[in-house]
Amino acid sequence: MKLLDVLNLRRISGQIAALVVASIVAINLILTATFLVHRPDQVDPSVDRGHSQLAALVQLLGAAPPAERPRLFADIARAYPQLQIESLPQGTAPGASEPQGLDLRSLRRRLGRGYRILALPQENDARKIAIVLPDGAMISASMMPAPGQRLFWIGPWMVTLMFGAFSVTLLGLWAARALTEPLSSFATAAENFSLNGAAAPLPERGPEEIRSVARALNRMRERITTLIDDRTKMLAAISHDLRTPITRMRLRSEFIEDDAHRSRMLGDLDQMRSMLEAVLSFLRNDRKLESMTLIDIASTLQLVADQFADMGYKVAYDGPEHAMATARPDDLHRSVTNLVENAVRFGAETTIRLAVSPDTATIEIEDDGPGIADARKGVMLEPFVRGDDARNMDEAAGFGLGLSIARSIVLAHGGELSLHDRQPHGLIVRILLPVRQPARQAAA
Repeated sequence: MKLLDVLNLRRISGQIAALVVASIVAINLILTATFLVHRPDQVDPSVDRGHSQLAALVQLLGAAPPAERPRLFADIARAYPQLQIESLPQGTAPGASEPQGLDLRSLRRRLGRGYRILALPQENDARKIAIVLPDGAMISASMMPAPGQRLFWIGPWMVTLMFGAFSVTLLGLWAARALTEPLSSFATAAENFSLNGAAAPLPERGPEEIRSVARALNRMRERITTLIDDRTKMLAAISHDLRTPITRMRLRSEFIEDDAHRSRMLGDLDQMRSMLEAVLSFLRNDRKLESMTLIDIASTLQLVADQFADMGYKVAYDGPEHAMATARPDDLHRSVTNLVENAVRFGAETTIRLAVSPDTATIEIEDDGPGIADARKGVMLEPFVRGDDARNMDEAAGFGLGLSIARSIVLAHGGELSLHDRQPHGLIVRILLPVRQPARQAAA
C-alpha cells in the first residue's frame, strides 16, 4: 500500500490512521491539561501539617524573655489549642528521646540549629514532641496527625487516565459507527431488495471503497431489474402470440364430430391458456403491488368462505367478526383464495381461522385431506412443484403455482407462510401477518 493511500482521508485506511492520530493527540492534551491544573512540581501545602505555625510560635517563645513566656503560653493556648503547647520544667521530660518514625525535617528546617527536638511517649494516639529552646528551656507540643495516604485509584493521575480512556473509547465508537453505517445500509438494502422498484437505491456515501461498492450494487440492481423486465415482456409477448393460434385451434375443434375427441381437445386448449395466465400472473406478482391500506381482514376471509360455499364447497370461517390491519386487499384476497382452492381440491371440509394479537394476525387454512409429508413441506413452497403421490394433481388441475403465489404475497406484506400437519390427518397453512406495516413498506 502506498503512503499516499494511507494519508488519503477518502479511504478507509486514511480514516483509521486519522482516528489513531486523533486519539493520541486527545490523550496528550488531556494529560497536559491535568498537569497544568494539579502542578505536581509544586509542594502540596497540605503536607505542611502545621509545621510553619508551630515553628513560628516556638521561635516567638525562644526570642521572648522568660518572664513573658507564661503570658505567651496562655495566649497560644487560646489561639492554637490543637497544638497543645505547654512549658516543661527543665530536665523533667521522662522518656524523651530522638524522634523515630516522624518526618520532622520541615520543622527542623524552619526552627534552625538553635533548637533541639525530642520525642515524648505517645499518649492516646497523640504524638507529642519536646523542643529545647536556645536558652535551655523545654516546651511540649502536639503534632498534627499525618493525612491518610490517598488511594491510588482516586488520585488525579488515575482519574485522568480513566477520563482519557473514556474519551478515546467514545471517539472510537463514533468512528466505528461512521465507518460501519454504510455497510449496515448495504445489508438492509439487500434484505429489502425487491423488483417492484419501491426500495430506494443504496446511498453512495462514506469512504471511497464503500462508495465504489454502493455504485456496483446499484448497477447490479439495475441490471437485474432490466433482466426481469425483459423476461416478463418476452413471456407476455409469447403469451399474446400464443393466444391467437389457441383461439383458432379452439374454433376448429368445434367442428370435430367425435364428442369425446372434441372434449379432450378443448380441455387441452383450456389447460394451455390457463398455464400461460398462471405463469404470467406469477412473474408479474412482484412487479405490480397495490398500495397498503387499512382493511378488515375478518371481512375478507368471510367473503372468501362465502364465495366457495356458494360454489358448493364446505368452507367455514372461524374467528372474530372484525379485525383491522394494514394490507393490500386484492393481494390478500388472492392469496387466501389460492390456498382455499388447494384445500377444497384435496379435502372434503375446509376451515379458515383467524386470531389477532396487538402486533400479529394469524390466518390458518386447514383441510381434512391427505396432507403433505414433512420432507416435502419446504419443497412445496417453490414454484412449479406439485404435491406428492398423496396430494398429486391431474394435468388440468394446476401447475404448482398456488402456494408459491400465496407465499410471495405474504412475504411482500412482511409476513411468513408455513405448512403444518393437522390431526388426525390433513394440512394447515399458517400465515403470520404484521398488523401495522412500516412506513416505508406501506408507502410502496
